[in-house]
Amino acid sequence: MAKEVEDGIIQFIGVNELAPEEQEIVQNLTTENYGKIAALLQNLTDLVVHVKTHDDEGKRKKYTFKIRCVAPTHIFESKKGFDWDVARALHKGFHDLIKQIEHKMHSDTSRPDR
Repeated sequence: MAKEVEDGIIQFIGVNELAPEEQEIVQNLTTENYGKIAALLQNLTDLVVHVKTHDDEGKRKKYTFKIRCVAPTHIFESKKGFDWDVARALHKGFHDLIKQIEHKMHSDTSRPDR
């Protein structure tokens, strides 16, 4: 399942295994964070969101999100998005991805270039 956005494509893998309300949460949070990532990179090519669920036979499911952001110069990947709550797990993954991009691209430098 892929979703066209203004400048690129958001690809979802494994979202069909989720309930419809969980799918809506994933799509809304992903499009919201896509704007943040696109503002940091300026030339974002792809965003891939891979969803896995664990312990399906128990009372609760654990969600794991692997988020990959492809830019022409670098590929950023976050594997830290895991939790018992879908929204929290996705937020963790996107937070880690944004931190990686800021660290690599130095988009928040406080000193002038030398």
